[in-house]
Amino acid sequence: MTAQTTPAYTDILYEVDGPLAVITLNRPDRLNAWTQAMEDEMHDAMLRAEADEAVRAIIVTGAGRGFCAGADMGLLSGAAESQGTREPRAAEAVSDDNFDQKFSYMLKLKTPVIAAINGPVAGIGLCMVLFTDLRFMAEGAKLTTAFARRGLIAEHGSSWMLPRLIGNMNALELLFSGRLVGTAEAERLGLVRSLPADGFLDAVKTYARELVTTSSPRSIGVMKGQVYRAMFQNLSTAWDEANRLMVESFESEDFREGVSHFVEKRAPAFTGR
Repeated sequence: MTAQTTPAYTDILYEVDGPLAVITLNRPDRLNAWTQAMEDEMHDAMLRAEADEAVRAIIVTGAGRGFCAGADMGLLSGAAESQGTREPRAAEAVSDDNFDQKFSYMLKLKTPVIAAINGPVAGIGLCMVLFTDLRFMAEGAKLTTAFARRGLIAEHGSSWMLPRLIGNMNALELLFSGRLVGTAEAERLGLVRSLPADGFLDAVKTYARELVTTSSPRSIGVMKGQVYRAMFQNLSTAWDEANRLMVESFESEDFREGVSHFVEKRAPAFTGR
């Protein structure tokens, strides 16, 4: 299928390639350093992909040789000169909704979000990556929290999500040191899956296409919600919810198709309903 692009953005690219929406951070001359425009455009693109019934997975990657070098240092310099007296904008107001923060909104999308980390990722770029569902990292790429080396703290939910992904001690060591972490170590920590640098994005797309072709999109969306809601639930609540959702699954088109294609020994044709 021919890829379709949407040219309305300035700091990202958005492309629909068959069942995949690809969001590319697009400031390659600055290693895709983070800006407010990039943040707003990525949020809009995520919602666009979620609303598109043809899209069954979202891939986020970077243009050029980097994924995201962190916040634009020019913006950080301005913040330092203001000596921290800036009043928060309305959009930065604290929300009571655990799934309505700067990056945590990705957790409530039914569509799986896959990070394709093609090069260096640091600071706020890493924070964003932590809230994706699956993370693939090219061999030779590096990541860093960077905050402690800039006199900052663990921001944008990283103090909450990073320990849940790799454990408290590993998270604190990366946060305290701000050191560079290579792909092999990041994989050992359970943070990413490693793929060769050559043909990296194509390999991620191949994985994503196979995933959304062989698995029910309805099942994927429901299970994603289960996992993230369970972070705030006790076992009894999660168990009861699973029982209810299983009954609903038995009534779905995808359940009927899942049984039919298995019995008939053919490829599935899931509808997501």
